[in-house]
Amino acid sequence: MEVIEAHRFRVTRDTDIEIQEDEADDLLKVIEENIRQRKFGNVVRLEINEGMPEYMRETLIENLEISKKDVCIVKGPLGLKDVMALYDLPLHQLKEKPFYPVLPKEFTEDEDIFTILRRKDILLHHPFESFTPVTEFIKKASKDPDVLAIKQTLYRVGPNSPVVKSLIEAAERGKQVAVLVELKARFDEENNIYWARELEKVGAHVVYGLVGLKTHAKMTLVVRKEASAVNRYVHLATGNYNASTAKLYTDIGLFTTNEQICEDVSDLFNYLTGYSKQTEFNKLWVAPINLRKNLFTAIIKEIENVKQGGVGRIIIKANSLVDPMLISAMYEASCAGVKIDLLIRGISCLVPGIPKVSENISVSSIVGRYLEHSRIFYFYNNGNEDLYLSSADLMQRNLDRRVEIAFPVENRSIKELLINTVLKIYFKDNIKTRELDKKMKYSFKKSPGEEKQINAQEWLMNHLTKKNVKYTKKRI
Repeated sequence: MEVIEAHRFRVTRDTDIEIQEDEADDLLKVIEENIRQRKFGNVVRLEINEGMPEYMRETLIENLEISKKDVCIVKGPLGLKDVMALYDLPLHQLKEKPFYPVLPKEFTEDEDIFTILRRKDILLHHPFESFTPVTEFIKKASKDPDVLAIKQTLYRVGPNSPVVKSLIEAAERGKQVAVLVELKARFDEENNIYWARELEKVGAHVVYGLVGLKTHAKMTLVVRKEASAVNRYVHLATGNYNASTAKLYTDIGLFTTNEQICEDVSDLFNYLTGYSKQTEFNKLWVAPINLRKNLFTAIIKEIENVKQGGVGRIIIKANSLVDPMLISAMYEASCAGVKIDLLIRGISCLVPGIPKVSENISVSSIVGRYLEHSRIFYFYNNGNEDLYLSSADLMQRNLDRRVEIAFPVENRSIKELLINTVLKIYFKDNIKTRELDKKMKYSFKKSPGEEKQINAQEWLMNHLTKKNVKYTKKRI
């Protein structure tokens, strides 16, 4: 046949998996079958080049069983993902200078990791600080003869996970290993199914979560027999146990032996594995149990403090803010005189700067070299300053349909670091920051010409990881 002309088109299909979990006899098999059907999903968008003739367009519309409103005419490349192949070219002068995460000084000593963690809480800020201590913590626990049990949640772990390999080794050594593998982690289902089966083969207790809820919380619990007693060690994080994304996403993890937090994490694992119906926790805010309620309570407390003549101050860093009830509470707080600064990387449905509604609220977004992914909740609380790190965004799905946690930072030096250094430098960024106006339009942050230029992520790369930051007690 003679080729007369050629035109590109790109099809996007609905790949969301919808499962009636309570009717599924074997959730793993049901999800596996749904993954196989993805390539036959309904077409939801057709992208075409602007030069495609009308007859060819009509042929595609008819055969793909879509309407004209599903067609997008694109002036340029259709598959921008293909452009990423250019990055593999050896043109180093056109790329960012390579950055190698710093190993925190606590882990540079030749000392047992459990001895280090018993001494104090330790914060890790990725990717500026290495993810290695997390993988080493689990690896050490898997080999330590005194470790009795390891429990962990896995959401997105990647295809070649050192974390899961350590869990498999622990189970092979006869330790009690309980792992909640979230099979419904979108586009990571195949990886998670593979690791779930590998863990089951060695006798690990693998659970797939609660019916109707995704488990998005990031938690690891290690139980160890020691001379004085059986002690617990916990790692909590805002991001996944994924060594690859830990080099690309900004996330924060906390090692702690705080008794009340360890007790909460133990109770939460019992809740997830079906052995309890826990509804109260000492320190953790847990969705869908009390996270929404506690966020409301914290906002209302700031309002009451202002009404009583005090200062009201809220700072929130998250990926998304779409929950109508929380947005309404923030409007109410703004009207009461509470100053609210929001750093929302992605979608924000809150409209800032409206007189008598949100004039005390600012919304900004940073899109830089690394994907901003950490969630930080700060409440001034009449000078007592409550600070929480969380796996949850401020969305209905996170607060009502997922298992999420927000955990407090109570160590004084860590709290000062996060409030007076990390949050402060993010809000000083005047290179990568875009501000949202009351017309819901983003524009680059305007700053006086003589003001020092600050890129928050670069600043953290150069300063925070060197552990030479001078903390200030000045309130932000």
